[in-house]
Amino acid sequence: MTGNRKIILEAYRDLKNKIAGSSSQSLRDSLKRYNNSVIFSYKYCPDLNEKPSAMLAAKAVVAAENQDKSEEIYQSLAGNPQEFTEEMVFNVVESKGLNMEQFKVDFRSPQTNERILRDIEDAKSCGLHVFPGLTINGFPYNGTWDDYSLFDAIEKSGGKKINKAIESFFDWGASAAAVLIIATIAALIMVNSGFQEVYEHWRHLNFGSTLGNESFILPLEIWINDFFMAIFFLMIGLEIKKEVLNGELSDVKRAAMPIIGAIGGMIIPALLFGLVNVGASTSNGWGIPMATDIAFTLGLMALLGNRVPIALKIFISALAVADDLGAIVVIALFYGHGFHILPFIGAILVTGLMFLLNRRKVFNISVYIFLGIILWYFTFESGLHATLAGVITAILIPIRENADLALIAEQINITFNREIKKIQDVNNPQKTIGYQSIEILKQAVERLREPSDYLMHSLEKMVNFLILPLFAFFNTGILLSGSEISFSDPGNLGILLGLVVGKPLGIVGACWIAAKTKIAQLSQEINWIQLIGASALAGVGFTMSIVVAASAFSGDSLTSAKISILVASTISALIGLSVLRFMNQK
Repeated sequence: MTGNRKIILEAYRDLKNKIAGSSSQSLRDSLKRYNNSVIFSYKYCPDLNEKPSAMLAAKAVVAAENQDKSEEIYQSLAGNPQEFTEEMVFNVVESKGLNMEQFKVDFRSPQTNERILRDIEDAKSCGLHVFPGLTINGFPYNGTWDDYSLFDAIEKSGGKKINKAIESFFDWGASAAAVLIIATIAALIMVNSGFQEVYEHWRHLNFGSTLGNESFILPLEIWINDFFMAIFFLMIGLEIKKEVLNGELSDVKRAAMPIIGAIGGMIIPALLFGLVNVGASTSNGWGIPMATDIAFTLGLMALLGNRVPIALKIFISALAVADDLGAIVVIALFYGHGFHILPFIGAILVTGLMFLLNRRKVFNISVYIFLGIILWYFTFESGLHATLAGVITAILIPIRENADLALIAEQINITFNREIKKIQDVNNPQKTIGYQSIEILKQAVERLREPSDYLMHSLEKMVNFLILPLFAFFNTGILLSGSEISFSDPGNLGILLGLVVGKPLGIVGACWIAAKTKIAQLSQEINWIQLIGASALAGVGFTMSIVVAASAFSGDSLTSAKISILVASTISALIGLSVLRFMNQK
């Protein structure tokens, strides 16, 4: 059972959605199996915004606790659609045989009022949003309300603190950036502390499959950089599609300024790099400083919390999405490796099939994922950048119209009521829910899931906390001791100037011209100094810049480019954070 641990189980009620008293008593009886190791209590959280008079009912229920009549009062008052009055509440209480003199003293006691307000705050602090709701040792219980599920959660409550800490870290806005930093530092430490051979051995481990005389085997580094990063680009593609259809990029007026800023933030860095590298062997790297690492940029802004205006976060989010779209186009058009016609034709055919399925409104995500993997293979073999397959798959996953939530809820309600009647029928030996009803519920859940949005959120944690850290780890293991790098060399200087100077210059310059010519308007909540700070943060190229660098360079040139990207991204981060902090203090 629970051993010697004391488990605190609390049920929060809002007096709007009432649960039958028989259910309450059943729960109390079931908890007796724990021999007082589970401490059970009720808390009351009336919705004072929707129904201010509900405070009177809550006070009545709490005041009745001193006479062991709170459950009776709750059952009489909860779920009442009418506005409560003190007279009405007192009449109900008196009809239940309470000592009215004592009740009125308890009802008007400041402690009763404070208790309810404290219960409301407790519900907010532990993250409860739906009432009635349960917490186990202060953590919300989101499972089903049947005894088996609840008792299973009680038995496992010891691990809740660890789980909550992990969830809190994942929900922290800067967590993705923190994990990327940790992965980068780990790679640098490993390579520069005598384990370079182990690191290189890991990078070149071969994985794949063999079928007859045909084999497809690639080093781990290629799997990460081409296959895993295609999943990253799938998520980015889904995010871009969402923003274009329903988000910040869907409205021309709202989208104009961040798109203009993104274009300026791509053109100026590329031009600076090109000017420095005219005639140099590194001229092919002009796409490196064009990129913005959306995870790092937004993560660093999250470190400043509410010191960054919401409007600025939205602006930079939209800008970063538009920047990612530009980076995808650049990678697809300019950073492939050779070209092979037969696999390309295969990629075209698979894309055509996905397009037909999209037009026929086939919403099964598994079909698109399966075809997306085949598309990735053909794209990789054709010589185009394999991550393009992720973007194409994202575009071709269909968007489903919003479901009629009220109608589906009614369907579920009818289904459950029918099953409850069957179970309660003494002449019916079948006491489990029918297969057809389960199918109806399953289809209802599937209908409520928008395929693209559901897939994007499903991929988010895997991309941010597995794929990108793996990419960072296996692409930033640079041997610093003995490395000869000159930041005055054209390639390195171009990256530094492009990210540190070109990014903020291009973004702010393009936005300033757009505002002066009245092509677009900057939000009144954002001042130009704040925009400079955020634009400097956009100079954190990191992941996206390394993707381009790995396609443009190899050998020593690639190593130098990676070092330059790390240095430039660090400088951009420090400048951006300093400017935004300075503005806040001022």
